[in-house]
Amino acid sequence: MIDRAGRFPANSKLTKPSEFQLAFKSRERSADGVFLVLARRNSLDRARLGCAFSKRWLARAVARNRLKRLVRESFREHYQELRGLDVVVAAQRDLSSIGNAELRTSLGRHWKKIAACATSSSK
Repeated sequence: MIDRAGRFPANSKLTKPSEFQLAFKSRERSADGVFLVLARRNSLDRARLGCAFSKRWLARAVARNRLKRLVRESFREHYQELRGLDVVVAAQRDLSSIGNAELRTSLGRHWKKIAACATSSSK
């Protein structure tokens, strides 16, 4: 669970390669020209996030870190909708020239789509 200070605790992160692999094998996907978001149900009562941003699309560490901060912030805002999911976010192309507002809008659409797909598939 995300604490009151807005920190992102370790239990809300995907950390092991096996956790990422399970998410990559998932059928729950949402993609646009900006992000690819993969999700799968977990057996926990909380959502967990993994970021997979490669040097191919974001050569500079500054750009990768900026993107990770934006994704984590957006994830925190939509945490309740995503409860019970493991989510991995990956870049679809070079995102260093895209503004924060457009990135947040794209992520908001992905969170809604993933949450809707996950609730319909769990019924």
